[in-house]
Order: sequence, then C-alpha cells, then structure tokens
Amino acid sequence: MSSLIGTLSISLTALAAEQGALEATANNVANVNTPGYSRLVPVLVETPPAVVNSLTLGTGVSLARLQSVRDPILQLRIQEETQQQGQLNAFVTGMQQAQVMFNSSSGGDIGTQLSNFFSSLSQLSTNPTDLATRQTVLTAAGNLANSFNNTANTLTTQRANVDLEVVQAVQQINTLTTQIAQVNTQINALQNVGRDASAFIDQRDVLVGQLSSLIDVQQIKSDSSISLTTSSGTALVADQQAFTLTTQQDASGVQHIFAQGQDITSQLSSGQLGGLIQVRDQKIPALLTSLDTLAAGLANAFNTANQAGFDLNGNPGGNLFTPPPASGQGAASSMAVAITDPSLIAASSDGTPGSNGNVSALLAVHDQPLIAGQTPTDYYANLVFGVGSDVSNGSAELSASQLILQQLQDQRASISGVSLDEEAANLIQYQRAYEAAARVVDTASQMFATLINMGVTP
Repeated sequence: MSSLIGTLSISLTALAAEQGALEATANNVANVNTPGYSRLVPVLVETPPAVVNSLTLGTGVSLARLQSVRDPILQLRIQEETQQQGQLNAFVTGMQQAQVMFNSSSGGDIGTQLSNFFSSLSQLSTNPTDLATRQTVLTAAGNLANSFNNTANTLTTQRANVDLEVVQAVQQINTLTTQIAQVNTQINALQNVGRDASAFIDQRDVLVGQLSSLIDVQQIKSDSSISLTTSSGTALVADQQAFTLTTQQDASGVQHIFAQGQDITSQLSSGQLGGLIQVRDQKIPALLTSLDTLAAGLANAFNTANQAGFDLNGNPGGNLFTPPPASGQGAASSMAVAITDPSLIAASSDGTPGSNGNVSALLAVHDQPLIAGQTPTDYYANLVFGVGSDVSNGSAELSASQLILQQLQDQRASISGVSLDEEAANLIQYQRAYEAAARVVDTASQMFATLINMGVTP
C-alpha cells in the first residue's frame, strides 16, 4: 500500500467520506426549521492499517455512519409534559367557557337578577297596592327564572359540544396511531437491512408528541420499533399494529370511549381527552346540580312565603314560581313564574289591600339558610368562586406547564437542534478536507502519468 495505487486509494476513500460529511451538513442546514428534526453527525473512522514488512501504514478513512443526535430520556420527558399541557389546556378552555355564564358584568347573570328581584320586593313594601310596582316584581321574577334557564341550557349545550370534541379527539388518536404503526414498519424495514432510519424516527417522535397532547401515553421501546399504551395499560400501538378506539353513547347520550370492547373512559386522565372528560363528566354536571339545588330552594322558599299571605283581592296566596321537580333535577332549566296577574302577589299579611306584612316574609328569603346552612346569595357566591378558582388554578398550572415544556424543548434544541454557526464551521472543515483529498488525487494522477511515460510500473 506504499505505492501510488495505495496513495490514490486513500485519497479516493477520503473524498467519499468527506462528501458524505458534506451531505450530512447540507441536510442539517436544510432542516434547520423542521419540527422534531435531530441533526446528523458523520462518524468518521480510520480504516484498518496495512502491515508491510516492518512498517504499519494507514489505509485512509471511511464514513461509518450518519448518527442522529438525540436524547431518548429527554424525549420521553417532553411527551409526558405534553400530556399534562394538553389536559390543562382543554380543562381551562372548558371552564373559561362556563365562567362566562357567571360573569356579572353583563347584568344577566343569576346573582344580578336575584338582587334585582329582592330590590323590587323592597319597592313593593312601600306601595303594596300599586299594580305597576307589582308588575315590576313579576318582571324581576321572570328575569330571575330566565337567567336560571339560560345558564342551565347553555351549560347543557356546552357539555354536548365537549362531547363532540371527545369524538373528534378519538378520531385524531386513531389517525395518529395508524401513522405511527406505519412508520414503525418503515423503520423496521430499513434497520433490518442495516440502513439508517433516523428520518423516520424523527417523524415517529413528532407523531408520538402529537398523540401525547391528546391522550396519556406510555412508551415501550423494542429493538427497532415502539409500542404505545395508555397509563392504565390499554394498547394503542404494538410494533406495526394499531388498535382503534371507538365511541358509543350511553343511556344519557354521552359518548364513552371503548378499546377492544372495554370502556376506558374513566381511566383517561391526561392529554386533551382527559381534560375534556373532566369538564364534561365532572365540572359541568356539578355546576348543573348546584344550579338545580339553588333554583329548587329559591322556588320552594318563595312559594312558601307567598302562600302565607293574601293577594290584592284578599284571597290566600298561591305559588309564585312553578313548583320544582321533587328530585330537584332540572329545576334550573324549568324554573318559571307561576302567575301573570300582578294582583295575585300575596303582599298582605291580614287580607287588607294596604297591608305589606307578607312582603317581609318574601324578603326574609334573602337571609334564610336554605341550602347546607347557606343563604341563597352566599351559596351562589361560593358557586361562582368555585368556577373562578378552577379557572385561576388551572391557568396557573397551565402557565407552569408551558414554561416547563419550553425549557425541555430548549434542552432538546441544544442537543438535537441545528446550529447554523456550527454547521457553517463544519462545512468549511469538510470542504477543505475534500479539496485536500482531491489535490492528492490530482498529484497521484500526475505521478502516474510521469511513471507511465518513463516506462516504470507504479
């Protein structure tokens, strides 16, 4: 190998190795803005030396492989935090939509209308025979009932919309798991013949990240592929096979999620799906139950107070609001004023038209501990506070999760991301090495020509 043929062979292998390194650098630069891309590093190795008599001569360099720079543990941590962010984002969005119904700035919320109703009763106490004032009371009662109706119906509609989002999320999950299984197949095919599959591994990492934002994912890695399950062990992807999730309505019309015939709805706690299920199955039903309890308590209390007095005609008072269902369920959405004639309001305590004694009984509802020892106003204030607290705490956790995820992504970028400055330096280095090897080839070619002309064997 000490001959010119050996020199030419060394320079040719150097040309091939540096050309591969240049191609890796070019690919890195081209993918500087590609999401999930892991930069390639050329691994150059010295070829086995040749021993000639007492000399050990180098035989050049070869490009062993192009190696993707990635941190699998960091990637798993990013996926875990993505699940948390997906869950919090869905939860906060849902609770913010619910919070709008309890916003007092518009003046149409239950708290404002309840306050207006008590104010109208106070005005009635000063002039109990005035029909216009009595009509004002009925109007305020109707506004209060409508506010309960609108809030309950809007929450019910929101729950139905969240239910549709659950179905859409399941469809997206099925699409992603199918794509991940297909990419696993491509990775296996390449790695089984000793080919580099880094581009497909990057693609798979991006898909798993998108899947993590939708559902809680646990990753099991094998030699050349991965399997994915939920945190409870439900299979999503097994090597090259994807398992489809399905949805099915229960008796109440709510969509439940099934995997291979098993209902896994209650087992999902992370990702967008976990947040949607929490809002749909826990938070909104709890708000509706609280509204029904408040509406039933108010209706019964006002009816009892009105029945204790006498109307403008001297007759015993009747129901002011339609009686709520015995169970209380649906009381908010069905709440309505039972009378349309203002003279039927039982303001009198003794049957005389000018009496206002029973108005005090109606006003006393304001301070009665109707629900769990709480007055109507306190109960509603605590309900509103609970919604606001959920939004505030969820938003704070979401901000913290976003910050953590950004830090993790920055760490990944420092390890696997492309630095244009570094690639520019590498480009110059590989270019000069390539030019030097080409100069050796040119020199060896000239020496070949000289030797041939001299009739000497190279």
